[in-house]
Amino acid sequence: MVLKGYPRISETFIANEILLLESLGFAIHILSMRHPRESFSHECVERIKARVDYLPETIQGNLGRLFSANLAWLAKHPWRYLKGLGHAIVRLAKTRRSATLKHLLQAGYLAAKVLPGSGVTHLHAHFAHSPASVAEYAAILTGLPFSFTAHAKDIYTQDKARLAEKLAKAAFAVTCTGYNLEYLSGLNAGHTPLYRVYHGIDLGLFNPGAPRAKAEPPYRILTVARLTAKKGLMTVLKALAILQEQGLEFRYQIIGDGEQRLGLESLAQDLGLAGRLDWLGTKPHDAVIECFKRADVFLLGCEVSQNGDRDGIPNVLAESMAMGVPVAATAVSAIPELIENGRHGLLVPPGDPSALAGAASRLLTDHGLRQEVIRQARQRVEAMFDNRRLVKDLAAIMRAHLP
Repeated sequence: MVLKGYPRISETFIANEILLLESLGFAIHILSMRHPRESFSHECVERIKARVDYLPETIQGNLGRLFSANLAWLAKHPWRYLKGLGHAIVRLAKTRRSATLKHLLQAGYLAAKVLPGSGVTHLHAHFAHSPASVAEYAAILTGLPFSFTAHAKDIYTQDKARLAEKLAKAAFAVTCTGYNLEYLSGLNAGHTPLYRVYHGIDLGLFNPGAPRAKAEPPYRILTVARLTAKKGLMTVLKALAILQEQGLEFRYQIIGDGEQRLGLESLAQDLGLAGRLDWLGTKPHDAVIECFKRADVFLLGCEVSQNGDRDGIPNVLAESMAMGVPVAATAVSAIPELIENGRHGLLVPPGDPSALAGAASRLLTDHGLRQEVIRQARQRVEAMFDNRRLVKDLAAIMRAHLP
């Protein structure tokens, strides 16, 4: 498996997938393009048995290692290497992006230094952008088949022609929502097998335990998200300001970090919310679960960013539903595949703080609606998002295509 980084706190679904595939008998070798950026990881990572090899992350500082490996592979397999080099030159002429050269060099390093003697017979990349590019070049250099799982940003911020080219060359592709599947199908001129498999969550880990008591003020409002534009957190803060103006007593906790942190803190200050907010930063699963246990409602304001970036189905929504915390969110991308408005949570249009505030208020104060949503939301994730069941679907797909 070719990954952009391993382990990554924000990509627990990948670690869970690897762990579950191992439990089904798959031998996995992790090929990571980056070292971990956090100083801690989720507990499931410790149980993964896969060997991990890290590719040189940048050209700068690794030029000697990359060039020596690529020259060695060129000498050993000249026609394969020249084919990969030609492919990269054509791509570089179109994009003018140095990342194209880096991906070829990383693939050459992978072919010469990591794969020989490893027993690897197939390359599968998580994310359709840079990891799939490295897997694609490595497939050209080695003759191994490759495939990829496409998620969200990697689909919608990537040039359509480049994505279509990867689809045409892949043995198969998987994506995590029906919304994505429809988009990818429109690019799939080569008729590569495409599959939808939801990520799912660990329903044993995300378990509400005893039924919740009636929500009482001061209400506890929670968000778990990367602090980035597509999460719509500015809309969430504006919704909270409306709730405050209406006299609702609450405390807001936000778990996560990202490039919008300073801007969000400034907005919270301007809105007079600073005294009600707890910025908790990135946390491991056990700390997140403790916050879920104390929360009365979960808010997320997902939207489509200016560059086209958007979420698929944020796993935190399914986690919240599994934990018995009712969700108010936006009807963006594939979120309606998880949440039917009024049954499993409340959905509002993106960028509408007033509507989001109204949905949050209803879930906090309408006890009948709240209890019914909690009940049906848990049933929903049990029926559709159990990762132990879904990984069997993925395993069947892989077994049908792997050598």
